[in-house]
Amino acid sequence: MIRIPQDEYARRRAALMARMEPGSIAILPAAPLQLRNSDVEHTYRQDSDFQYLSGFPEPEAVLVLIPGRDEGQYILFCRDRDPERELWDGRRAGQDGAVRDHGADDAFSIRAIDELLPSLMESRRRVYYAVGQQDSFDQQVMGWVNRVRAKVRQGVTAPSEFVALAPLLHPLRLRKSEAELAVMRYAAQVSARAHVRAMQASRAGLYEYHLEAELDYAFRKGGARLPAYGSIVAAGRNACILHYRENDALLNDGDLVLIDAGCEIDCYASDITRTFPVSGRFTSEQKAIYELVLKANLEAFRHIAPGKRWNDAHEATVRVITAGLVELGLLQGEVDALIEREAYKPFYMHRAGHWLGMDVHDVGDYKVNGVWRELEPGMCMTVEPGIYIAPDNEQVEPRWRGIGVRIEDDVVVTASGCEILTGDVPKSVAEIEALMAGNREHA
Repeated sequence: MIRIPQDEYARRRAALMARMEPGSIAILPAAPLQLRNSDVEHTYRQDSDFQYLSGFPEPEAVLVLIPGRDEGQYILFCRDRDPERELWDGRRAGQDGAVRDHGADDAFSIRAIDELLPSLMESRRRVYYAVGQQDSFDQQVMGWVNRVRAKVRQGVTAPSEFVALAPLLHPLRLRKSEAELAVMRYAAQVSARAHVRAMQASRAGLYEYHLEAELDYAFRKGGARLPAYGSIVAAGRNACILHYRENDALLNDGDLVLIDAGCEIDCYASDITRTFPVSGRFTSEQKAIYELVLKANLEAFRHIAPGKRWNDAHEATVRVITAGLVELGLLQGEVDALIEREAYKPFYMHRAGHWLGMDVHDVGDYKVNGVWRELEPGMCMTVEPGIYIAPDNEQVEPRWRGIGVRIEDDVVVTASGCEILTGDVPKSVAEIEALMAGNREHA
């Protein structure tokens, strides 16, 4: 399975340290363990910033970067090797593994951090850290600083500036390297197979969770430990709930089912949505709405390229969808005027996409100095227009009510346009109906 190589983590740390002020230190904690219930923990997933800089997969760790330090610029505090705990909870890297396998210049026991870290802060004017993300860590940082301040009369200089690390780090995460793109392509391929599997399994009489099980099987078979987010399997009117969670309704003949799901590989997310008929054939109304959303999806790709602005793709989908709703009789009026007063929003209430990377809603500003960001090669995003006609919308004919359609792909900006990472999942009406019909012939 494709993973980020260790030399890439070293390049990332070097790039961040080059952005740091002289005489500064950066301190970043690993994600804490989270209890699911009683003494049962959730499956551990590393903090994305910590993972980005280290690739170190364990909890109870703190990463320290000190640019210009002769004794070593990258220090990792981590858990000790402990044969008894490892028997119960799994292997640990220990300090030797942190240096040997994860590139640390030096490593110390996490139990010694309160003793050792204040000395690393001495003569450092500025401290970069994840301000406000973990209350306990904020208090710990201030405790270390106060221990340094207690030595001021001895001629020690204590930090005087505390700065959020994100503004330095997140622009680096926004533009993906070739190694990152290789992982994201693989994640997209695994997720694409999962969606195809769910389409092939679909039939009336199953429940939404049956299709979710098909997704989970394909994710794990492809090497993913976790979905990138809670999978949405929404049949019938449930597709009009944007973040539907229950996944327990019956699949009925004549309904559509919307699946929004993707896996995570080496902490990189994929994010795909497809909508298809439970029993393999679209009704005329479902087909009309579906093809309008697909038209918007395809039009958006024409507006993703270097020099284009972040909002260009969204505005393109708004125009396509608004014009299409007028053509179908679901909106009345002149297209420009309808867009101006946002008359489309009862049907299309979200934006056309978001940044994608280590977080499914990845880091990065959408505006810079109040202006929509200009796209650059390496930026990854989703394209996900949709139309949702509420079951209780009395402003439209009953034949349209309860139809929810979203089509979502993952793309990366290239030198000449964009690359679609999720093209392995059928999305034309003909392709979907042929796939599902073929499956039934061999059932």
